[in-house]
Amino acid sequence: MADTYSMMQEAASLIKSKSTIVPEIGIILGTGLGRLADAIEKEAVIPYESIPHFPVSTVEMHAGKLIMGTLSGKTVFAMQGRFHFYEGYSMQQIVFPVRVMKFMGVKTLIVSNACGGINPLFVPGSIMAIIDHINLLGDNPLIGSNDDRIGPRYPDMSEPYAKGLLEKVSTIALKSGIQLERGVYAAMSGPSLETKAEYRMLRLIGADVVGMSTVPEVIAAVHAGIKVLGLSVVTDSCLPDALEVADIKKIIAVADRAEPVLVRLIKKVLETL
Repeated sequence: MADTYSMMQEAASLIKSKSTIVPEIGIILGTGLGRLADAIEKEAVIPYESIPHFPVSTVEMHAGKLIMGTLSGKTVFAMQGRFHFYEGYSMQQIVFPVRVMKFMGVKTLIVSNACGGINPLFVPGSIMAIIDHINLLGDNPLIGSNDDRIGPRYPDMSEPYAKGLLEKVSTIALKSGIQLERGVYAAMSGPSLETKAEYRMLRLIGADVVGMSTVPEVIAAVHAGIKVLGLSVVTDSCLPDALEVADIKKIIAVADRAEPVLVRLIKKVLETL
């Protein structure tokens, strides 16, 4: 962690040389959800590989670009593509962009993902607001020495997803006629999908959906004093007694179909911040 602060400075310096935007909101766009970027009025689009210390996304569905611009009247730092533990990156690498967001002034993070539905009431295409999470990745981005300039040694996690933002998105969804589920997100390392026994275990311990991302970034955001709103698109049903062979193309297609609704919801949330 001792070197992380100077690395944050170097990355922020490069971004500031490309854009005059002072971002209010950070946005992380997950699998099949990257086209929210089309709605952003862009000032700069920066490939990850040109930013010092940024990892490079190896997942083909992730564009690997940082977008600085405005959306719904708010200045944004939008990541079109994220990094995953299964790609071989360390936790510190995965959350590095979130720490750069803090350095640049971001106070609110909206994080999205595609996930599998464990709750039998959640049908593919549903959007779920994350109310809590379970970290089953076997690692934590805060392990190691702590830099108090980034955040406290022992950050409280009693409210990782800001109650005020959850209330706001629920109200907006109701007024907009958007069905919004609420539930708990469990993070597994992947890239293999879960077994029937693992899905049973996840449901037993209280998970409503499962995915391979999000939790590290949320932990880092909370550590950095950034408020978080998490939104998941349920792309497939993971019911152990009716489990079908996963088809990644179908999963991406479901995320694509749900994307316009998610884009509308996020834009309306931004209007109220």
